[in-house]
Amino acid sequence: MLQAVKEAGGIMQRSFHGHFKISNKAGVNNLVTEVDHASEKAIISIIKKNFPDHYILSEEIGKIEMDSDYKWIVDPIDGTVNFANGIPICCVSIAVEYQGSIILGAVFNPFFNELFVAERGKGATLNDKPIQVSNKDDLSSACLVTGFPYNILDKPNGPLEIFNTLIRKGIPLRRLGSAAIDLCWVAAGRFDGFYEHKLEAWDSAAGFLMVEEAGGKVTDFKGNHYSPYQPELLATNGKIHTALQGCINGLKE
Repeated sequence: MLQAVKEAGGIMQRSFHGHFKISNKAGVNNLVTEVDHASEKAIISIIKKNFPDHYILSEEIGKIEMDSDYKWIVDPIDGTVNFANGIPICCVSIAVEYQGSIILGAVFNPFFNELFVAERGKGATLNDKPIQVSNKDDLSSACLVTGFPYNILDKPNGPLEIFNTLIRKGIPLRRLGSAAIDLCWVAAGRFDGFYEHKLEAWDSAAGFLMVEEAGGKVTDFKGNHYSPYQPELLATNGKIHTALQGCINGLKE
């Protein structure tokens, strides 16, 4: 896993500010670059060389189905819009699932030289040093981060309404453009909470383990156990979880 994220991160770094093809997938501003494909190819090659019988789920190619208890969940570049525009808030994200449970995760931003790693039951690290979530217990003084899916902005009680409610309360709310980094920064205590309405498994699988192993809490918007295969995610330091969840759900009631 570490070999794969570092190899892919090197590809990102060498290609940054270079000339590469950019295309649009289904939807608005759903970009993919030839660097995404090169990163993905390198990652899958390393996985197959070491574990040829493992299942792989990757953003660009989809599923490589195998009869295995192990599944690799890969985002070759999380934050492709940032990458394509020369914004260095983007990363490689890889998780390993065993019998339905995420057991390993790695997120690497080569531009900041930040490698986040988590192992189920063994904690989370940033560049080999243990990390933990923040201690803030008051939502009004929290610093939050979110993301806006382009295709559901105007749904009732959706991203814009919750964003409007929170900023009117004077709560700092950022949007970085990479859910994997958002989650890692919650794990590292830089943000106190993160929520998003519509994520895919490759966006969150490694990052949500990072938050849990750093002492935080991750659920869906209703407070249920989080699965990377459902869209809504709420991740916090645990101390503001109920308050932020209430704020989100209060709009729906």
